[in-house]
Amino acid sequence: MNKDLTTSNIHRKNILNNNYALQELYKEIAFSGLMFEGKYRFTKKQVSVFFEIDDRTVDRYLEKFNTEFKDAGYEILAGIRLRNFKSIKLDDIHVVEFEELGIPKNSPSIGVFTFKAFLNLGMLLTESEKAKSLRSFILDIVIDSINKKLGGSTKYINQREEDFLSSAIKEHNYRQEFTNALDLYIAENKFKYPQLTNKVYVSIFKENAKEYRQILKLKNKESVRATMYSEVLELISSYENGFANHLKNAFTKKGERLRLSEANALFNEFEELTNAIYEPLKERVKSIMASRDMAFRDALHEKLKNYVTHLTSEEFEKFLGEKSMVLEDRINQNIDVFKRLKDR
Repeated sequence: MNKDLTTSNIHRKNILNNNYALQELYKEIAFSGLMFEGKYRFTKKQVSVFFEIDDRTVDRYLEKFNTEFKDAGYEILAGIRLRNFKSIKLDDIHVVEFEELGIPKNSPSIGVFTFKAFLNLGMLLTESEKAKSLRSFILDIVIDSINKKLGGSTKYINQREEDFLSSAIKEHNYRQEFTNALDLYIAENKFKYPQLTNKVYVSIFKENAKEYRQILKLKNKESVRATMYSEVLELISSYENGFANHLKNAFTKKGERLRLSEANALFNEFEELTNAIYEPLKERVKSIMASRDMAFRDALHEKLKNYVTHLTSEEFEKFLGEKSMVLEDRINQNIDVFKRLKDR
């Protein structure tokens, strides 16, 4: 997927909020900064030289994207913090020659970039060929770092989340109740399972199962729900459980099994009745699916493109950090809990 970092604030933030990728980028780019207050810092002169541009170009971007650079860590040092910065030593003997870094000796304040702010500038600059090359390098490293972390595939990154296991088990149980209701209350029809399942999917996230498979490039035997995030599974469970009860009531009232056409009409009625309840949850789920799949799977849900937003550092940590793990390891770690949930 083509990602234009110069125009997409969402893509830029997804890179800057991915601490795992940032570590890899710092190692690979090898652009040394000065360690100050726990972060590497770079002066305007340093970044100007790196990108082969003049200081005025940097100033123009700083002014135009002021809020974005502040969020990435760019700041003005003055007073005691500036004095502390100017007292940095490279080692026990050598001090930093700040005049060589473009800092006048008696300057009352200076602007400094963090590594994130430096990358932010590189992702915005259109006047620099070096920035253009850096953008391509950044995208490659980010994708490679995620694949490396996950052993080569992001297809089941959803299963690394701490809440996935319990959500998947509950979803399996509710799914069984849903299919049982279709068996009991709808006349025999081989199309009833895929039709009504697709109506649930389309109602929640606008895509049927075939469209979802194509977007994630799933093979025929690969389970759609095995790739869904816990929040999506929980809403599907609620939907299917609610409709199963609605179907049961209609069956009881009629006194015989419904035709598939009647069941489809009944679903439309259920959707309309519950819309006020489910609408906030559906909005959240659409944003979660669209945004995470864009960031982790490089997949665009075209029908959900207006719901795409950047992920927070906490979300990256949830799926790539220390608490994330492959499903098999999580099952083994929580085998007793797993057995209790499974037997419910």
